[in-house]
Amino acid sequence: MNKAFESVRRGLKEAIEFTEGKPSQAVVHSLDAMDIKNIRVKAGMTQTEFALAFGISVSTLRHWERGDRNPAGPALVLLNVMDREPDAVLRALSCR
Repeated sequence: MNKAFESVRRGLKEAIEFTEGKPSQAVVHSLDAMDIKNIRVKAGMTQTEFALAFGISVSTLRHWERGDRNPAGPALVLLNVMDREPDAVLRALSCR
């Protein structure tokens, strides 16, 4: 229990330092903005097909494609993987 607590405490301290702009040991992963329409078109999918495959609404996809909203969290990660390895993602989703 002591090792787990110490790990959580250290991680929390690093996160706080990072958010306060102080030098930190925190590892921060950032993903760039992307052209979601291009990702969808490269996959050869309609908006409806893409939305169904990824479990999002067509409305959400349209907002992303127009730039009104930006994907975040797991959706952003999946779209980055889709951008780099579309065939692998589509195979995993059984779309191909």
